[in-house]
Amino acid sequence: MSVDLVEVVRSGFRECVHRGSVVILDPAGEPTLALGEVHLPIFPRSTNKPMQAITLLRHGFEPLDDAELAIATASHYGEPDHVALVRRLLDRFGFDEKSLECPPDLPVDDKARAAVLSGPQEPRRIYMNCSGKHAAMLATCAINGWPTEGYLDVAHPLQQAVIATVADLTGEPETDLGIDGCGLPIIPVSLVNLARVFATMATAAPDAPERRVADAIRAHPRVISGTNAPDLSAMQATPGLVCKIGADGVHAGALPDGTAFAYKIDDGHDRARMPLTLAILHRIGVDWTDAHAELAAPAVLGGGARVGVIRAIPGVL
Repeated sequence: MSVDLVEVVRSGFRECVHRGSVVILDPAGEPTLALGEVHLPIFPRSTNKPMQAITLLRHGFEPLDDAELAIATASHYGEPDHVALVRRLLDRFGFDEKSLECPPDLPVDDKARAAVLSGPQEPRRIYMNCSGKHAAMLATCAINGWPTEGYLDVAHPLQQAVIATVADLTGEPETDLGIDGCGLPIIPVSLVNLARVFATMATAAPDAPERRVADAIRAHPRVISGTNAPDLSAMQATPGLVCKIGADGVHAGALPDGTAFAYKIDDGHDRARMPLTLAILHRIGVDWTDAHAELAAPAVLGGGARVGVIRAIPGVL
């Protein structure tokens, strides 16, 4: 069963508890901490994006630069530089926004969203946080001569390649495929093997697809996320960390030596994410800074003043 991991304390009173499962691996890939259901499959959601990007590199996709590879792994916030990178990638392979099969959306970033809503624009596919991945998938289809229409379908050669890559990286067979928010197939993976994938990415040879994806994420943490995003904050505070969030409470990451983690918050609440990630980083021995301490304990407000804290439950990790 999952365990209590994060608490919300208001005026000294425990108001809420977030349960979940978490695993931490040492550089040899062995668990040093396993709480909850770390061997059962979950939907990693966008935490699977690095594995999808590895698939694209294995099948001939060659980005112009690390920023283009980063946008292919991104859950971006739809800020102008994100949109420009997606558009550049589409243009480079002769596609336009209509070729994307992800759903139309508004930017995640508040400022970018307000700019759209203040004008004559409306939700667009290119604003959707997965549009970079979809653009890179279209490029890979073009490179391989695969159909560019219907690339979301699980039977499409591209999705079959993704399924094979995930099985190769995780050692887990394909089971119980679902449909992610952007319309692509989502492949379940256990937390322990999700963490091992990130360890592999962090420690692979420099020219390997796994390492190239990790290096692009580390070089461009804002491209894969956005202003004030959890991944950006965690990687800025922790040099060498490669990490990626997924919707509904998933996060995984690794340090350069292969120490890795993965977790799933049962109720999927975002407010539990950073306190738990930072508690994990503290346990695995990162150099602790004021930036880490601030991220680890977001304030609970009352009347505009700090009256409590959201934190990993003391003594759990």
